[in-house]
Amino acid sequence: MRDAVIVAAVRTPVGKGKPNGSLHGDHPADLLARTLRTLVERAGIDPAQVDDVVGGVVTQAGDQALNITRTAVLAAGFPESVPAMTVDRQCGSSQQALHIAAQGVQSGAYDIAIACGVESMSRVPMGSSVLPGTDPFGTGLRERYPDGLVGQGISAELIAARWKLSREELDAFAYESHRRAAEAWKNGEFDREVAWTGQWDETVRPGTSPEILAGLAPAYYDERTAERFPEIAWKITAGNASPVNDGAAAVLVMGADVAERLGLRPRARFHAFAVTGDDPLLMLTAIIPATRKVLDRAGLSLGDIDLFEVNEAFAPVVLAWQREAGADPARVNVRGGAIAIGHPLGASGTRIMTTLLHALEDRGGRYALQTMCEAGGQANATIIERL
Repeated sequence: MRDAVIVAAVRTPVGKGKPNGSLHGDHPADLLARTLRTLVERAGIDPAQVDDVVGGVVTQAGDQALNITRTAVLAAGFPESVPAMTVDRQCGSSQQALHIAAQGVQSGAYDIAIACGVESMSRVPMGSSVLPGTDPFGTGLRERYPDGLVGQGISAELIAARWKLSREELDAFAYESHRRAAEAWKNGEFDREVAWTGQWDETVRPGTSPEILAGLAPAYYDERTAERFPEIAWKITAGNASPVNDGAAAVLVMGADVAERLGLRPRARFHAFAVTGDDPLLMLTAIIPATRKVLDRAGLSLGDIDLFEVNEAFAPVVLAWQREAGADPARVNVRGGAIAIGHPLGASGTRIMTTLLHALEDRGGRYALQTMCEAGGQANATIIERL
């Protein structure tokens, strides 16, 4: 099969997903357009050569409606001949965009493709695509799950309870995410990947501590849920969960033969892909079978992987994954994760890949694995090999 390779990857600094956030003033289409322009400029390619642009967005409403990826392509000044589509696999949307772009290159359907993502949670709040008085689930799902499904925060509480994770463990993990991200920014480790300089990721808190995090109240407690799930000890707070954010990221993918013809340096090749589903009540655990599945498809063992990126939607998600997978914490989210850097939903898949690629290069590793939990009980997993 034809090799699909990464030639360039960039991301914005991640902003707070609030009206006072640094990226709130940017329309999400313009934010993504700016990122796309930076990507092709850094790669030194003519955007007319791009066969397709695949973008991820979760809340496809308001400022993010009507195939925002196509809007961004036109806003970026790309030729009108360059098509684009927008996909939704919830938090894994732009990781799925990467799979589509890379698999299209491998199959020969594309020579060059861009995978990207954007989310402006300050302008288009999570859940705002569900209009008042509408039902996105229908009767079939309710009949299959008569007791009802729950929101992600409650799913995170259920995971913490099932894996017997203490509040101290959750807060310690969150603190380490902030420590690693702050240290990475201080040491210039994010400089190569960020589309423009002069701004840190806004939700990194260098001054936090386990003691400060321990003082935060549970974020999801309610009496009805407590009666339904007496096992929950209410440990999820704003401190050990990802914040709401704005941001964009983009990755340039092409055939290895195309890169050679254009005189471009391939930086990594896509080695294996997997996507899987799991219990939609726990919702966030599909990263566990997805990791097993992608390793099996790659013919690799956990010990072959030099770096891991596991999206930090909530601290117990990554900690439960670590227990089940047996991964060395020192190799997981080495520059911090979404608890610190932020989780601009549709952009997170390509944001994480951008960070993972640069960390793999800086550390001289060979293989890296990325996985993302997704609403509805799904997960994507991707393995890349540094070239």
